[in-house]
Amino acid sequence: MKLRFTKMHGLGNDFVVIDATRAPVELTPARVEAIADRHFGVGCDQLLVVEPATQAGVDFRYRIFNADGGEVEQCGNGARCFVRFVHDKGLSEKRELRVETCSGIIAPRLRDDGLVTVDMGVPELAPARIPFVSDSDAVVQPLQVGGDTLAITAVSMGNPHAVQVVADVDAAPVAGQGALIERHARFPARVNAGFMQVVDSHHVRLRVFERGAGETLACGTGACAAVVAGILRGLVESPVRVDTRGGELEIAWAGPGAPVLMTGPAVTVFEGEVELD
Repeated sequence: MKLRFTKMHGLGNDFVVIDATRAPVELTPARVEAIADRHFGVGCDQLLVVEPATQAGVDFRYRIFNADGGEVEQCGNGARCFVRFVHDKGLSEKRELRVETCSGIIAPRLRDDGLVTVDMGVPELAPARIPFVSDSDAVVQPLQVGGDTLAITAVSMGNPHAVQVVADVDAAPVAGQGALIERHARFPARVNAGFMQVVDSHHVRLRVFERGAGETLACGTGACAAVVAGILRGLVESPVRVDTRGGELEIAWAGPGAPVLMTGPAVTVFEGEVELD
């Protein structure tokens, strides 16, 4: 089977995007892994599928698959690439879309300056809904990882995040500790591990070890979760510039009950065709 695709990225968090609006595309975990392989496939952190909406009042359905073949609920950088893809391919002339995901409706908007702002919805803080095993709803919670006790804030942006504050993000043990946090027993659906350094009240630096993908150059939902955690902990104030290894995002959040707004770029790299067994 030959499959047309578009390669895109949001701050280096890279995607293979597939248009399934005209005909369904059968994607098994093995096929996703093959496409995502950086040596034998196209190579990507996540694969994004654009599908017709399944409910009234929504423009499209958006599905996300990690490089390991697993389908996940949400991807912020992918959402920006989604709206850029839909607009550039002529699938919609709307500047602002309503898009259904596994975790609910998001509203990305293509701005006149080329950046994309996404209403990522209201963050979920209740442990059971993240999901996070805890008998406390405290903002900062202890998490035993190896021989260390970490102070984390658990947040869901449609997908689960565990955010910790570090003194120097460059020296943070992202690869080793991130892998342990990702599969920690207290996160039954696994978790994205965020390492945040506070520069000042409107500026943080961030690295994220993503579920099913490892460390990526940027994580949009991770940036949203980090800012939510930072505001709740009294460390930062909205809006917040988030510096990732791939570039800069702006995150705005008015506080509990309000949606998180994420603004950043979305770039098309190239188009191609891949042969799938």
